[in-house]
Amino acid sequence: MKEIVAIVRMNMMNRTKAALTEAGVDAFFANEAQGRGVGLVNRELVQGAEQGYEEASALLGEKGNLYPKRMVTIVVDDDKVDGVVAVLIAANQTGKAGDGRIFVLPMDDAARVRTNERGMASIQ
Repeated sequence: MKEIVAIVRMNMMNRTKAALTEAGVDAFFANEAQGRGVGLVNRELVQGAEQGYEEASALLGEKGNLYPKRMVTIVVDDDKVDGVVAVLIAANQTGKAGDGRIFVLPMDDAARVRTNERGMASIQ
């Protein structure tokens, strides 16, 4: 069992939901999130702003801001990970900075509260 966490643009969420449903992934969570990529920050400007230089703070401008995103969390069987990751990439890839990230994490166990089912049975 694996947990897939995808960070996607807000305006791509409907496309992401449709692509996941079409691929047979009906159950997932989506939360509002904020973040920024490493390419959007000039480290020297950040250091200057932290040291109190007003010029650095002014130049940093919007590049220091956090941007609204969606965080989609999916738990799947190990053999479905590559397919789900491919679906997420296809639905969200524009070729521009900010398209998002996908993380695949190990999932030790899961339990359905209502029935006490464990493992993959609890999420299917």
